[in-house]
Amino acid sequence: MAGSPVRSSMRGGRGRRAMADINVVPYIDVMLVLLVIFMVTAPLVAPSIVNLPTVGNASPQQQTPPVVVNIRADGNMSVKYKDDSGNTQQETMTLQDLDGFVTDREQSHPDQPVVIAADKTVKYEAVMNVMSDLKSRGVKRVGLLVKSQ
Repeated sequence: MAGSPVRSSMRGGRGRRAMADINVVPYIDVMLVLLVIFMVTAPLVAPSIVNLPTVGNASPQQQTPPVVVNIRADGNMSVKYKDDSGNTQQETMTLQDLDGFVTDREQSHPDQPVVIAADKTVKYEAVMNVMSDLKSRGVKRVGLLVKSQ
């Protein structure tokens, strides 16, 4: 009975092999359940709201009014700004005049923003040329003026 086929397979012969595969299906199921839980709870988490302390003698920040560069449909430009006494000034300029004006203005008012108000029929290239000239002259804050609907 020593050579019997039943006994040789019980000792781990050719009939049975050890499984070397890992069953990943339970791990996938757990990950999908966690994904669903996070997707459901993420919109319910309220963003943190910061309650700022109040101070009795706090004064509001004084903002300098921006310089408005108007570009009309015919290509002419005008600049509207407030001088040091608070009066509104408006001057018609060319692009070269604007460069000199902005350079002088940046020396006296370094943080003053500049806003470009262009007619909607003006070419995009003309607006971008004015904006790039302003940036190259050292203006830190350049914006575009739009009308809300």
